[in-house]
Amino acid sequence: MKRIILATIGVALVSAVLATWGLAQSTAAESAASPAAAKATIPKLPALPSEVRSRKRWLIGVKCDFPPFGFIDVQGKNGGYDVEVARRFATLGFGRPNRVSLTCVTTPSRIPTLESKRVDVIISTLTWTAARAQQIDFSIPYYAATGRLLVKNESSVTSTADLAGKTVVTTRGALYATWMRNCFKSTKILEVDGTAAAVLAVKNGQAEAFMFDDAFVLGVATLDNSLKLTSDKFLAVPWGIGIRKGDTETARWVNAAIRRMRAKDEFAAILRRNAPARFVPGFLDNVPRPGNAFAYPVGKDPTASCT
Repeated sequence: MKRIILATIGVALVSAVLATWGLAQSTAAESAASPAAAKATIPKLPALPSEVRSRKRWLIGVKCDFPPFGFIDVQGKNGGYDVEVARRFATLGFGRPNRVSLTCVTTPSRIPTLESKRVDVIISTLTWTAARAQQIDFSIPYYAATGRLLVKNESSVTSTADLAGKTVVTTRGALYATWMRNCFKSTKILEVDGTAAAVLAVKNGQAEAFMFDDAFVLGVATLDNSLKLTSDKFLAVPWGIGIRKGDTETARWVNAAIRRMRAKDEFAAILRRNAPARFVPGFLDNVPRPGNAFAYPVGKDPTASCT
């Protein structure tokens, strides 16, 4: 699944989203410790990869223009969900969150940056695909991205069941266009060249809804009070941490760290620190939690499933 970075919206959008996402507070109910988490067996970590251990720090590639997952804040510092995962790796490995050097990567540059050994791993909104799995190895999933609909507040569309006869916009070449052609025969598809144009199409009435990745449209809905997300989710394809092909030492440690963080319900805590409180309940099932794990759709084509 191709992820489209927030740079297409512009610097103003990035700055505004940062201010909102950094201030989220959890409710008392969300803050309560999970009974399952309390009873979970906490996995032990294997030895650090030898190069990481000798260097005494991780080198990790992250997005720097995709809030709330990876961005540069107003103080010039890295922030976001993926960045917090990277810093947690540093703490687990060395006892200090600053034992990591972060490198900014983009969607096209992230795998080449990994393969050239500039970084040890990439934690960068990386969706699993069969093609990418031929190039690099993936950790077990650490976030389950889904598709969502972005609509005007007054829209009558509440789910994908309401799309018959409507015009839905998405970006050119996105898997959502393929899915709509396969499964929504009476829906009109408007394909545009970027996410900014897609948001504008909804706002000016060219399209009833923008179908895209939840990681992106959530940031837009956070910024623009005239827009909202519908509650249904679809085309769930998890993200993984990218690891160089055949690097079993790193894969073993990273997978153990993810399992440990899941058992302690740490991903939910990271989400709460990086998401507006009003959105947290609808996204808690997107992160690994005790009793909640994800699997990659190996051997399947999600865009062909219309159920």
